[in-house]
Amino acid sequence: MPTVRVDDIDLCYESFGHEAAPPLLLIAGLGAHLTWWSPGFVTELVERGFRVIRYDNRDAGLSTKTEGPPPTADDLQAIIDGTAAPAYTLSDLADDAVGLLDRLSLRAAHVVGASMGAMIAQTVAIEHPERVLSLTSIMSTTGDRSVGGGDPAVTELFLSEVPPIREVAIEMAIAGSGAISGSRWDPEEARARATEKYDRCFHPGGVAFQLAAINGSPDRTPGLQALDRPTLVIHGREDRLVALSGGLATAEAIPGADLLVLSRMGHDLPSAYWPQIADAIVGVARATSEAAVHTH
Repeated sequence: MPTVRVDDIDLCYESFGHEAAPPLLLIAGLGAHLTWWSPGFVTELVERGFRVIRYDNRDAGLSTKTEGPPPTADDLQAIIDGTAAPAYTLSDLADDAVGLLDRLSLRAAHVVGASMGAMIAQTVAIEHPERVLSLTSIMSTTGDRSVGGGDPAVTELFLSEVPPIREVAIEMAIAGSGAISGSRWDPEEARARATEKYDRCFHPGGVAFQLAAINGSPDRTPGLQALDRPTLVIHGREDRLVALSGGLATAEAIPGADLLVLSRMGHDLPSAYWPQIADAIVGVARATSEAAVHTH
C-alpha cells in the first residue's frame, strides 16, 4: 500500500474509484486500521459516485508509530486532570488528515469518521472548515464528558494488556468486538477481521497513545456549534462503548445536522446497514452541492 509523508509522519492509505470523482475521506477509530472500513462498504460508496480514500491514523496499521513506552492508566488520568500532556492531540490527528489531502492534491473532501475517527473528522471541520465539503460523524460524541459515556465494563476492555501471542490476541479482539457490537454482530466476520488486523500489524500500544490524544483534547461543543457544513450524525441505539447520548449531543450541537439512529447497531458498522448509511452520506453530500449552487 502507498504511503505519504506528512511532516514527520508516514501515513499509509488506499484510494478507490475514479480520481476525478468527488473525494470522500474515511477516518478510522481507536486502534483501528484502514481495513476497518470493509471493502463491501467502500464499494457501496464508490458505486454511488465517490472517490473513496481510507488511511491508517498514526499509531495504527502501517502508519508511523510513536516512540517510547505507551501511556499507563495513571498517565491517562494525569492527562485528564491536566497535569500531564499527551504525545499528540486530536488537532494533530486532524492535521494528519489535512496533510493527506494536501499530498493527494485535494482541495476539500467529504469527511466521514467513526468513533475516534469522527472526533478527528469533527476537529478537521472545526479547525480546517475550508477542507470539508460535508461531515459525517458515526458513533461518536462531542468531547463533553457528561455525554456519550459507555458501559465501564466495556470501556475496561480497551485498557486490558494484550499479549503478543497470535491466538490469544485474536481471541481477545473477537471478545472485544462482541462486547461493543450490536445484535447484528457476526462472530465469523469478527474472527476474519481480527485475524487480518493482527497479521497486518500488531501494535497494541498505539491504543494508549490515541486514548491520550482523546483525553488531552478539549470539549468540541463550542466549535461544533459554529459549524456551517452539511452534517450527518449516525449512531447505534445498542452502542455500549459510546452511548447514544453522545450522538444526540453531536447532532444537537451542529446547526442543521441530520440524525440517523439505527436500532440494531452497536459500536460497529453491520453490513445490513451499509446501503442505508451510504444513501444517507449521498444525501448530505448532495446538500453540499445544493448549498454551492445557492451561494453562486
